[in-house]
Amino acid sequence: MDGVRAVKPATPAVSPLAGEPIKRADAERLAGVLKAFADPARLRLLSLIQSAPNGEASVSDLTAPLGLSQPTVSHHLRILTEAGLLEREKRGVWAYYRLVPSAIAAIADLLTPPRKRATKRAR
Repeated sequence: MDGVRAVKPATPAVSPLAGEPIKRADAERLAGVLKAFADPARLRLLSLIQSAPNGEASVSDLTAPLGLSQPTVSHHLRILTEAGLLEREKRGVWAYYRLVPSAIAAIADLLTPPRKRATKRAR
């Protein structure tokens, strides 16, 4: 797609719950992604985008529901995009954002203990 900018999530391959120590660099990368999640406005943005009619939204669609200014919403969207949780598509003067389901699933998988993961997949 023309104008699509997506950043791969910076998550490690090994879960901190895998039973072995996570490397420092991996812990720092995972902490950066989790830090992007750790803000109420960003969690609401993810929810608003996911529940939008086409699963995408522009900054103008998000400012009123959040009650935040356009620059503040843009700042939060940039952080989520850089963390690999959203992808951005530029159409004319507007940019539209949508979730990257695989990035969110990868984080959920990293935070699920291995025994629970095996049970979950067996169902």
